[in-house]
Amino acid sequence: MHLERQDINAGGARFAAYRLADPDAAGRPELVWAHGWGHNHAALLSLAEAMQPRADSLLVDLPGFGASPLPPGAWGTAAYADAMAEWLAPLPRRKRVWVGHSFGCRVGLQLASRHPDAVAALLLIAAAGLPPHRSLAERLRRLPRRLAFRTMRALTPEGAARDRLRERYGSSDYRTAGAMRPVLVKAVNEDLSEVARRIRIPVVLVHGEADSESPPEIATRLHALISGSRLHLLRGFDHLTILGDGRHQVIHLLGDLLERLP
Repeated sequence: MHLERQDINAGGARFAAYRLADPDAAGRPELVWAHGWGHNHAALLSLAEAMQPRADSLLVDLPGFGASPLPPGAWGTAAYADAMAEWLAPLPRRKRVWVGHSFGCRVGLQLASRHPDAVAALLLIAAAGLPPHRSLAERLRRLPRRLAFRTMRALTPEGAARDRLRERYGSSDYRTAGAMRPVLVKAVNEDLSEVARRIRIPVVLVHGEADSESPPEIATRLHALISGSRLHLLRGFDHLTILGDGRHQVIHLLGDLLERLP
């Protein structure tokens, strides 16, 4: 089984994509795999390999991750989706499913909304894209840290000192984002509610009940927003273990989605 790298120019960006295909099986479904924040195509490769008997796969290093250079600006997820649509448009027409994890789900939601003919369906693992609804207890627990940050930010001029303040109070993703920090800030502040409402293709949401990075209530709300979507909450899995320990359930649900597509 050979993983063939392709260097793509689309949407003003250059990025790496990897094809995993059976050259002797024509007309098979095609899965497009999009990783989460801070990851690359390798995070989803074992899932793609498990699906190889049933479908070919394209795995992408989204611009700014893995082998792909930074995007040409502080992209939001719409810009990522537009680049993906430009890449996919000239490819042979096939039954094509976008399989995203976390950040890759944000891009998939935008793709299905902005370019409804780009893919036939979405399978979204540990989906993000909506501001989390936190309980009163959680808001109270976070309040002192937020107030401290806001107070110190108001007293700190823009520059190196404020950057150090952001490093101290920011999330782990924020602290390690480096040159991708403007993209991260834009992405986490997006509310894709209206984007989700416009989607008209089949969508399957697969979410771990123990996910603390993208709480399950986000998947529940996306399910309510996307007409005809299906939601599967998997007990015992979190944001990352759903890709490993939960792979058999994910593969089963993905196979079921392929069977239901016309």
